[in-house]
Amino acid sequence: MSSAFEPSGEVLRVTDLHAFYGESHILHGIDLHVNKGELITLLGRNGSGRSTTLKAILGLVGRRTGSIMFNGTEVTGKQPHTIARLGLGYCPEERGIFAGLSTEENLMLAPVVASGGMTLDEIYALFPNLLERRNSPGTRLSGGEQQMLAMARVLRTGAKVLLLDEITEGLAPVIVKKLGEVLRMLKTKGYTIVLVEQNFRFAAPLADRHYVLEHGNVVMTVPQSELTARTDELHQLLGV
Repeated sequence: MSSAFEPSGEVLRVTDLHAFYGESHILHGIDLHVNKGELITLLGRNGSGRSTTLKAILGLVGRRTGSIMFNGTEVTGKQPHTIARLGLGYCPEERGIFAGLSTEENLMLAPVVASGGMTLDEIYALFPNLLERRNSPGTRLSGGEQQMLAMARVLRTGAKVLLLDEITEGLAPVIVKKLGEVLRMLKTKGYTIVLVEQNFRFAAPLADRHYVLEHGNVVMTVPQSELTARTDELHQLLGV
């Protein structure tokens, strides 16, 4: 374990995490940690195990071994709904919008897992597009609006640790820029964020630390302070 951080500041520590779907062994001993208020990224090519790492933390894989400590509690043996209620929010790549419900109805469905979740007014101030589309059904929202709604729904729950999977994928640059502004704002409010991201240019300035995955292993860890010196090395691993 790194001695660079006080244990009291540590929110999430994953140690020797293995994950399986049926007979397929996807993660091969992932080690990472996140401190309160940090944003870390999981980078890597498609199939490297980034999204599976998020799902394994939440228990959404067939089987997992190793240790996942969340706020000092071992959660490896716990069910997904139990882990979520400890204050862990998850925004999946597929977004999971209820198509037949309006934007506001989608927001009202979010379960409360902790106090301090954002009110509707706070959500609409953060995402003015959603205010304009509050009565529109999910099927009528653009991809960017759906992504905003998926993130907004998590912020309604009161969770202060967010697992975000490919939130910029396929979105227009203006929406990507807005999501970057939202992540910076959330950091100033003390949220802790684990971000799976394909867009290195988007992720690079936001993160305190980058973990690069390859074939279900962490092959490189790059703190923000070393990013400039190691960018070429990162680009080579990521195929940028």
